[in-house]
Amino acid sequence: NFTYCPATGLAVGNEHSEFAGWAFPFPGVFLIEEFITEDEESEIVELMDRDDWKPSQSGRRKQDYGPKVNFKKQRLKAGSFTGLPSFSKKIVAQMEACSVLGGFFPVEQCNLDYRPERGSAIDPHFDDCWLWGERLVSLNLLSPTVLSMSCDSEDSIQLFPTSRKENGGRSLPGPPPAGRNAGSERTECLVAPRLVPSREVRVGIALARRSLLVLRGAARYGWKHSIHRRHIRRRRVGVTFRELSAEFSPGGAREELGRELLGIALSFQGRPV
Repeated sequence: NFTYCPATGLAVGNEHSEFAGWAFPFPGVFLIEEFITEDEESEIVELMDRDDWKPSQSGRRKQDYGPKVNFKKQRLKAGSFTGLPSFSKKIVAQMEACSVLGGFFPVEQCNLDYRPERGSAIDPHFDDCWLWGERLVSLNLLSPTVLSMSCDSEDSIQLFPTSRKENGGRSLPGPPPAGRNAGSERTECLVAPRLVPSREVRVGIALARRSLLVLRGAARYGWKHSIHRRHIRRRRVGVTFRELSAEFSPGGAREELGRELLGIALSFQGRPV
């Protein structure tokens, strides 16, 4: 019932929903369109398809490049992990130019293959926080889709009335113009904010083909993410990169193991495990 607006950072109520005309700030999302070229996309998918895809849940197929992990018991070892694939070296280098990805060193890559004929989807979930760090980075390939964000919190979200901009977008109203009397120009500013239960809110983030998405902060830890079957209309490949948590980073309790895994990952000599 809301759509994320990259230009403003707002979740804007959809036109035909009960929240039309309302919005709220939705921090922690960073989106870059056309992160790679069509030729680069074709080459990457061709190289992926040379390796086997393993069946996964909810009609997906996957390729994993990462350490062997038991999340329930919080056990971790390199296992048969030999690094990220060679074709990801250029992608990771391009990430370094992104302002929100300073110091981002991926230690794991997961490729997921979605197809409508298999009913592919992924249920609402949080990525693990024990092993994986704050920033989740995803590259969307072959077709557009929508990442759906939901919140199970018992808290409420404060909505604000939006004002229409000249370019057709929406913004939150600012303070009334100086020297103006109360009137039509101030009407929107005088509308009281609206509180709604967080559980009633769903925010769609439109992912264009070849776009790069970063989730961090509130979008990473406060909102679950999912992809619905109705948003897979053609083959779609999602490539997710994950960094290490503080426990496995410099200064952390398991820094040495983290350093070992990162050295393997950034050799870029890996095959799917």
